[in-house]
Amino acid sequence: MKLYTKTGDRGKTSLIGGRADKDHLRVEAYGTLDEANSFIGLAQSYLKAEEALFHDILSELTAIQHELFDCGSDLAHVNVQEEGKLKAESITMLEERIDAYVEEAPQLTKFILPGGTEAASFLHAARTVIRRAERKIVALAKEEDIPPLALPYVNRLSDYLFAAARIVNHRLGEVDVEYERSADVFRTKKKS
Repeated sequence: MKLYTKTGDRGKTSLIGGRADKDHLRVEAYGTLDEANSFIGLAQSYLKAEEALFHDILSELTAIQHELFDCGSDLAHVNVQEEGKLKAESITMLEERIDAYVEEAPQLTKFILPGGTEAASFLHAARTVIRRAERKIVALAKEEDIPPLALPYVNRLSDYLFAAARIVNHRLGEVDVEYERSADVFRTKKKS
């Protein structure tokens, strides 16, 4: 198998059902998902050193990596499919895990600085790349049809990555650093 085809040497790339410029919003959107996927892989490489402590997050991140490929594949269709590879259950799983991690983590009222441990830092980096992907998908949606689950999935994924980064720091005893000039921006939930 050859890794190069030379078909993109003039700035065009293949989509499912056509071709487009490599800087087309559709290509930008799924390419940005691929970038985030790489940061998730970096986070996993650090989490594997503490596999017993992070078996849940490692498993979830592997599923997410597959879902990012699914979402990218759905975005690569010129003629958007009503039923894509990405499923609504993926969004539900993210919501369930976010809720669980919010319960596990120390209460948060202010913005925090991205960082802490290496794995958490890469999860924060992935989160910001996912936010960029979301902006690209929103821009694409103004011009063309998009897969129906793409926006809800990436929106929820950025929240998941934030929650997961906080849990990684928490489990390793790393305290998140609050943004000094932050007002209280998160509602506190009373624990019963």
